Amino acid sequence: MADPIKTITLKDGTKRYRFVVDIGRDPITGKRQQKTYTFDKKGKATKELNRIRHQTSEGTYVKPSKETVSDYIDSYLKGATRGKEESTKSNYAAAFRCVRERIGHLPLQRISKGDVEDLVDFMLTKGRKRGGKVGTPLSARSVQLTLGRLTAALEMAVLEGKLVRNVAKLVETPKNDQEEREPWSKDEVHAFLGVVQQHRLHAAWRLSLYGLRRAEVLGLRWEDIDLKAKTLAVVQTRVLVDYRVIVKKPKSKNSVRTLPLDDELVAALTALRKLQSKESEDAGDAYRSELDGLGWYDGGEYVVIDELGTPFHPEWYSDEFGRILRPAGVRRITLHDSRHTTLTLMEHAGVPISVISRWAGHYDPSFTYKKYVHANDDDLAQGAETLAQVYKIKKAV
Repeated sequence: MADPIKTITLKDGTKRYRFVVDIGRDPITGKRQQKTYTFDKKGKATKELNRIRHQTSEGTYVKPSKETVSDYIDSYLKGATRGKEESTKSNYAAAFRCVRERIGHLPLQRISKGDVEDLVDFMLTKGRKRGGKVGTPLSARSVQLTLGRLTAALEMAVLEGKLVRNVAKLVETPKNDQEEREPWSKDEVHAFLGVVQQHRLHAAWRLSLYGLRRAEVLGLRWEDIDLKAKTLAVVQTRVLVDYRVIVKKPKSKNSVRTLPLDDELVAALTALRKLQSKESEDAGDAYRSELDGLGWYDGGEYVVIDELGTPFHPEWYSDEFGRILRPAGVRRITLHDSRHTTLTLMEHAGVPISVISRWAGHYDPSFTYKKYVHANDDDLAQGAETLAQVYKIKKAV
């Protein structure tokens, strides 16, 4: 049998050792594919030829490629985000931002466990580019999301026959040591509501303390509220995607829900409706004149608007919540923490978790318990009192 390794003599007399191997057929064209290898020593050529033959017989041979990590991410995202909402596509892209920045230029087949470890270290020390001071650490949660997306992408590359192994699987996921949220107490809620009674957006703050997400509050239109029937329907949201405001359906089918309204919230919404009617009359043609310039606006009278009828930007709404905390004299929390406050106080009041979960628009009561219901020192004291009653020994008469 002829030796598959040919000796090539260059003009200067130097010898090279070359062989050609079949690497299967192109999955698209079906044409036979071959690869040529050249080495300066015959021993190296023989070793490589044996390796390729073994991997080919085992079905583990990977065709060499110069495709970079970023190139592969581009193709991976086409399939992974097909049919997904714009917000989901944006989240996927954001998860790969640091990957592209740190190792995106590397050949896909050359990345190592060390490269991924360095990526994780970078993110945990100085990976922030937005949403805070540039160059500061990203949260463990952000790193978890990125590492998870990268692992899924490399696993797909293995299935496609572009990689032998998934090195991201070998990297330990950082633990999320985020401090547990401490929502407001009932007294703090009363203090806050006492101050915002005179605020123009009094009704909006009550909606946020009704367990609605920011996007749900800002997506509300007057047609979604029936003041006579005392109900509110969550049927759309207004969110930020890559700093662009868009209107979309709620997060899930569970988030589409109708909630009953209490009397104080009905009174606050009624007062807001009357105020907006007066503002419209006072502003004349200027009222709602800015709506045509909003790329996302497709009709409807929104509930949370300024004096000229223009819906507030989501970030402004969150910032305004923070601005009014100081005069209220309450502990600083985020706007989203108001949702945690609502669901926790409902649980403390004895509302069944199944009801709370449905109220919040969650898919699973266990998720509501895990993420949104929090115990505090008063709860622990209540536990001690309960145990004292359980273990109390009756004295003999």
